Amino acid sequence: MLLIPIVIKMLIKNMHPILSTFVAIEQSDIVTILIIVVVFFSILLIFGVRKSYMLKKENERLDKISEEIAKKKEEYKDFTEGHMYGGN
Repeated sequence: MLLIPIVIKMLIKNMHPILSTFVAIEQSDIVTILIIVVVFFSILLIFGVRKSYMLKKENERLDKISEEIAKKKEEYKDFTEGHMYGGN
């Protein structure tokens, strides 16, 4: 039973070199490639979450500054004391 797949692989490898490249890809190669892809996208996800957290923190800081500026009471400055209005 186990000899049949080995014989088929040998026949395919000897028949055509292009077909042998498809047979040469084994399950362990596929798993290795998938692990690399998962690690790569996991790193991208971690960087994205970190950047999102930093942007949220910066937004909260800017909102706080904006509220402080809005709360400040601007004193009225009399602009009529200039030379054009003669209010000396």
